[in-house]
Amino acid sequence: MARTPIERDVWRWAGELDRVGKRIAGRFARSEVRARSADYLRGLMAGVQRKNGWQLAEFSGELSPKNIQHFIGRAKWSADDVRDDLRDYVVEHLGQKDGVLIVDETGFLKKGAKSAGVARQYSGTAGRIENCQIGVFLAYRSKLGHALIDRALYLPKAWMDDRVRCHEASIPEDVEFATKPELARQMLQRAFRTGVAAAWVTADEIYGSDSKFRKMLEKQGVGYVVAVSSQQRLFLDGRYARVDEHAAAWPSQAWRKLSCGPGTKGERVYQWAFVGFGMPTEMGFRKGFLARRSLKDPADRAYYFICAGEDTSINELVRVAGARWTIEECFEQAKQETGLDEYEVRSWHAWHRHMTLSMFAHAMLVVIRKKANARRKKGMPT
Repeated sequence: MARTPIERDVWRWAGELDRVGKRIAGRFARSEVRARSADYLRGLMAGVQRKNGWQLAEFSGELSPKNIQHFIGRAKWSADDVRDDLRDYVVEHLGQKDGVLIVDETGFLKKGAKSAGVARQYSGTAGRIENCQIGVFLAYRSKLGHALIDRALYLPKAWMDDRVRCHEASIPEDVEFATKPELARQMLQRAFRTGVAAAWVTADEIYGSDSKFRKMLEKQGVGYVVAVSSQQRLFLDGRYARVDEHAAAWPSQAWRKLSCGPGTKGERVYQWAFVGFGMPTEMGFRKGFLARRSLKDPADRAYYFICAGEDTSINELVRVAGARWTIEECFEQAKQETGLDEYEVRSWHAWHRHMTLSMFAHAMLVVIRKKANARRKKGMPT
């Protein structure tokens, strides 16, 4: 009998699912919870139309989502332990010495006021203020591929000032208010403690404009290319001014046309200019200021602070700056393919559990694609 599309997908992924299932099995003390984790991952990877409780339950052959809801919301297991397994899995398959760690956030539109962290706040995903949750994420990128490796739910100050509301959403008592850059620093420190193979960090201006974020990276001895606001001020060439004012004064010969990597429409080519400044850091790195402007509209510009080895070329800096867009690709793929935004949970624990498993499912797809490409290059069947 011919397999259905979903059956063909599961058959093709079975080997990797089995390997990951064994990898995380020790995180689930009870056999039924262990089996449920495999079912959940299988459903997230398969062609289920919408990855919510009802459809995941139906895919698993159950009459109601009761068991799925218990697994994701109330069963005893640690999402942080599985997150550690995910990070190790990604680095094992994609890790390279010149890897890049990428920080960014994404929004999840929500109705009501009971889901942990939900509030009317700006969502870059929607491009406006919406009722939503915001998650801060960490991705890993190398020439072998890119995938998400860590996550944190942002809790607005109004939430942290209402302990009754926090209790109702099962937010642990020891969780305190943290800004988005603080959440990013915590995720990066976890990655550094475990020896993740990475030479660079890149992030958008929410994080790059935060001096504590940059200083943490400098002390760690990791290079960075981080976006900053046009209003960021810098002492350069004897003048203290905004970065956009400094860049506007540069002569035309200061700009070089370079590609920051391929995009959906081919190479992403801009004009770039760079200048170093300041004294070396404790780790012997040099700081600098990088600017980018559009070929079509020179007024369309972006600005970056740099910390890198003294012999680092502008081509390498541009490459790292361009790597930041790959986390957007991770978000898009995980939302489309592994249900990152299709959860129906309210509690703190359930949010982190769903995110972790969705990220793991996406990482498996990345690894499966990498292995298939390697087999194709060798002329072997995929």
